[in-house]
Amino acid sequence: MEELKLYDAEYRLLEIVWELEPLTSTELYKACLPRLGWKKSTTYTVLRKLCERGILKNEDSRVTALVKKEDVQRYESQAVVERWFDHSLPGFVTAFLGEKKLSRKEAEELKKLIDSYQEEEEG
Repeated sequence: MEELKLYDAEYRLLEIVWELEPLTSTELYKACLPRLGWKKSTTYTVLRKLCERGILKNEDSRVTALVKKEDVQRYESQAVVERWFDHSLPGFVTAFLGEKKLSRKEAEELKKLIDSYQEEEEG
């Protein structure tokens, strides 16, 4: 997968595109103004950079995303686990939960999720 590391500002612009696409570059600017407080030049600069990286497409002033939100979230979450938790998913979960207790329903949902992703034992 291509490099999907994003700065906060890039992600915030992408959220608007994912929500409203397809939209014109003018509509994007008008959506960024109240939400992000960006001037037109800021919106167009971030848009241009994301287009250069192949994350957005701006063709005939029509802006669309070339990557899915889920792909960006997956990339970013894996990067956090790798960088800050030495590739340890249990270490991440422990830090994430801290003192929080899971409800029975949350625990069951997590157990089902883990079971669905668990590798088959070689036998």
